[in-house]
Amino acid sequence: MFGPRHGRHTLSADDLDGLALPIGDDGVVIGVDAQKQPAVLGLNRPTPYDVVLIGGLWTAQVLALRAAATGARVAVETGRPQAWTQMMHAMGGGQNGLSVYDVGRVPPQGASAGTPVLVVRDCGMRPPRGRVMSGPWQSVLTLLPYLSPVAPRLVRQARLVGVQRISPDEAAELGRTTGLPRADVDALPTLVDGVTLWCSDRDRQYVTTQPTDAEVGLLGTPRRMD
Repeated sequence: MFGPRHGRHTLSADDLDGLALPIGDDGVVIGVDAQKQPAVLGLNRPTPYDVVLIGGLWTAQVLALRAAATGARVAVETGRPQAWTQMMHAMGGGQNGLSVYDVGRVPPQGASAGTPVLVVRDCGMRPPRGRVMSGPWQSVLTLLPYLSPVAPRLVRQARLVGVQRISPDEAAELGRTTGLPRADVDALPTLVDGVTLWCSDRDRQYVTTQPTDAEVGLLGTPRRMD
């Protein structure tokens, strides 16, 4: 039995230069940049990746939700489990991508290319050294509500640092630690809710996180303070 027959799809040599594939970064869409283009954070990596977020719980929870939506398992280490309970129940009671643990009680996660892991450390101003470290296919996001005394060490060790609205004194101290330009130091105390300055060794980018309707229903609107 013969199936349907179609003409061959061919390109001439002259047409090959016009052939392009839309290949770009993959990862978690964390918002839009100043040009209103999607800003993507690649959390699932074959090498260790540490992120520090000096900001609010709301942003950390949105990142955790979106990481889980991409197929990552999320392990939350926290001293305030009640702040994560509603989110865990909404995602299936810990069975569908998000588990919550007390500080210092996160077990080995068994991360792999097929089951990448994001560990969120929500341990207050002075998070203890974690038992579960970043590694292949396991990224760690440490949330700091303010620029605490341990922040300089964590910032120096991180591959990526996110900063939301902080006080002028904190901005000046962070500028000295990271070498931020004066314009960014002056801008940090004025950032509105939902805006984060993300800094890596080679790049700086302001990103506005815009929640979906489902995220607003679960977490509320963007806010810096909790």
